[in-house]
Amino acid sequence: MDSKDVFIKHVAQTSPFPLKIEVEKAEGTYIFDKKGKKYFDLISGIAVTNIGHRHPKVVAAIKEQVDKYLHVMAYGEFVQESQNGLAKELAKLLPSTLDCCYFVNSGTEAIEGALKLAKRVTERTEIISCHKSYHGSTHGSLSVSGNETKKYRYRPLLPDVKFMHFNKLEDLELVTEKTAAVLVEPIQGDAGVRIGSQEFLEALRLKCTETGAQLIFDEIQTGIGRTGKMFAFEHYGVVPDILALAKGLGGGMPIGSFISSHEKMNLFTHDPILGHITTFGGHPVVCASAWANLKAIQEENMLEHVEQKGQLLEETIAHPAVKEIRRKGLMLAVEFENADLVQKIVHACLDTGIITFWFLSCPESFRLAPPINISDEDILEAGKRIKEAIMASC
Repeated sequence: MDSKDVFIKHVAQTSPFPLKIEVEKAEGTYIFDKKGKKYFDLISGIAVTNIGHRHPKVVAAIKEQVDKYLHVMAYGEFVQESQNGLAKELAKLLPSTLDCCYFVNSGTEAIEGALKLAKRVTERTEIISCHKSYHGSTHGSLSVSGNETKKYRYRPLLPDVKFMHFNKLEDLELVTEKTAAVLVEPIQGDAGVRIGSQEFLEALRLKCTETGAQLIFDEIQTGIGRTGKMFAFEHYGVVPDILALAKGLGGGMPIGSFISSHEKMNLFTHDPILGHITTFGGHPVVCASAWANLKAIQEENMLEHVEQKGQLLEETIAHPAVKEIRRKGLMLAVEFENADLVQKIVHACLDTGIITFWFLSCPESFRLAPPINISDEDILEAGKRIKEAIMASC
C-alpha cells in the first residue's frame, strides 16, 4: 500500500477529492513534494503560515522551548515563560480593553470560548451572527455559522441564534437588550472576502454599546497581518469587546485565543470555578512559536508592504474572464462565472505548481492568501502562472 492509499484509507477525509500532494518539505513561500516538484503556496495553509513556512525565528523559538519542556500541566495552573511572553506581546499590540488572553488550540475553540464569555458577562442567551459567515465546525461554532449546507445534518444546534445580513444597517434592529453577543468577521472570509463597511461596523459598535450586547470580532482569518494591519479592526477604528484569533497566530503551529478585558475573563474563575477549561491550550511550544511569529512581523516590518504586494498580485492576474477581485491586503477572492470554471482553474494552477483553493460558501471564487512577506519576484512569477491557467481553462 503506497502513501496515498494509506492516506485515503487510514486518515479520515473531509471530501471525496483531496489534492493529495505528498509533502516532503516546506520553506518560505514553497512546498516541495516527494518527487521534488516545487509549489508556490499562495494560500498559506488557509491563512496560517502568514510569514511563510519555517521562518527561522519561529523554528529557533520552537527548538529552544523543546529543549526546556513540553506539556507540564493543564491550562491556567503553572507560570510558563512562553505563555507569559505571548500574552504580554498581544496586550502590547491591542487596545487596553483587550488585555487578557485565554489560549486554546484552534479557531473554533476560540469562538466557543468567546460565546461562553459573552453569555457569562451579560447573563443573556441570544446570539446574532451573519448570513454566509463561517466560524468553525464544532457544535457551538457551527450553530453561529451562516452556511446551512454545512449544518443541516447536525441539528439540533444551539438555540436562540439569529442571523443578520452583513453590511445591512437595517438588520441591526435585531440587536436588543436580549442579545448576549453579536459575532462578526470584519471581513467575511469564507463568504469570499466580503469587506465590512465603515458605516456598518461603526453602527454595529454603537448598537452593541447601547444594548449591552458583547461585540465579538472573529479575526481568525483576517488577523496577524493578513490585511496589512496586525488586526483588521484597526482599519476601522472599531474595537470589539471580545476578539477571537487563530490560524496565522501560531506561525505554523496550532493555536487559538479569545481575548477580552481582565475583568471579564476573571468571571471564569468563580461561580463556578473552572468556567472554561482546556488541557492542551497554551502549550508552551506553540506559545513560543506564536510569540516569535509576532516579534518577527514587527522586527522585519512585514506589515509595511502588504498592501503594495496585494495590489501587485491583483494587477498580475487581471484577465477578462475575472468578474471581480475582492481584496484587502493579501486576502483575495477572485470571482468567475461559475464554480465549475473555478475548479478547472484551481487544478490547472496545481499542474503548474501553484496552490490556490476555493471557498466553502462562495464556490464561484478562488482564494489567494500568500505569505505577507512573499517577494515581488515570486508574486510576478506566480501571477503569470495563474493567468496562464485562467487562459487555458476558459
